[in-house]
Amino acid sequence: MAGLLALRDEALIAAAVGRRDEDAYAFLDVFDPLATRETLDTAGVAALCRHSGLYPPRLTDLADPPAVLFALGQLHALERVREEPSVAVVGTRRPTPYGTEVAYSLGRGLGAAAVPVVSGLALGIDATAHRGCLDGGGLPAAVLACGPDVVYPRRHHRLHERVRRAGVVLSEMPPGQRAFRWSFPARNRIMAGLATMTVVVEAASPSGSLITADFARDLGRGVAAVPGRVTARMAKGTNDLLRDGAVPITRAEDILDELFGVDMRQVRLPPEPDESQPADAQLKAVLGAIEAGRTVDGIAEATGLSAADVRVALGRLEIDGFVVRRDLGGWERALG
Repeated sequence: MAGLLALRDEALIAAAVGRRDEDAYAFLDVFDPLATRETLDTAGVAALCRHSGLYPPRLTDLADPPAVLFALGQLHALERVREEPSVAVVGTRRPTPYGTEVAYSLGRGLGAAAVPVVSGLALGIDATAHRGCLDGGGLPAAVLACGPDVVYPRRHHRLHERVRRAGVVLSEMPPGQRAFRWSFPARNRIMAGLATMTVVVEAASPSGSLITADFARDLGRGVAAVPGRVTARMAKGTNDLLRDGAVPITRAEDILDELFGVDMRQVRLPPEPDESQPADAQLKAVLGAIEAGRTVDGIAEATGLSAADVRVALGRLEIDGFVVRRDLGGWERALG
């Protein structure tokens, strides 16, 4: 992949199809830039070549920067991505509840700290990070493997619209173009190129998220990872990154400290009353037992409650956002 998209037309066509492709050359012969520009304007899509004042300069560090970047949404958002540090938050399409919670918390914290969040709008960690960024009042920048106007996956229609209205959707693929297998790793290099730091939340090994981290490392950009359980398959990729020197991340403030210096940029979320502990003394006791790693029976023994009462308390704590279920049926304290 590295350098492939930097080839000239003839070499790229030969590399892609192994022979002279008459259809490709026929398209180049009849391509009308002015008509294409009119089509883009009608669709509300901006086409930015490398000479454009809005083209993100960090992308030029790539061996094969996009010849054209298609942008859908708010161009002022692209100006902020150009001029300010931004963070790519990536990870598996099949996250655990822990990974989902962390991705949302990081996205929301970065959004509240006015740090643009770059991701791929894919299922799982990517989409969750963008939802967090939006809920934190932040600026999301989605990079797609298809045209910027193509909703992929289809279930993300509403999220695509939210990102477009609050931030920007980017692609090197023209409007209406479907994704190809090769365009996903190609998309990953753009995410790494846009971001000052890439944070991997959960990833198996191998995975597309690790490809993004590799691109970031090759560019000399920051690479960070969220620690996971050593026995969890979805934590192998992130734990391997940490072993190889990635910055450990447990909260948005860790990222801000890396980007701006310790305590130089703050997360400014609106205050929420009584958010750290439940008011009910019985619920506090159950929460304390959960934090000590106890099972339902252990909680009952530690608190003097019946197992039935413990389950009722756990249900209330889950509804109120204090605890989340673990994969194997246990419970743990929620972030924040």
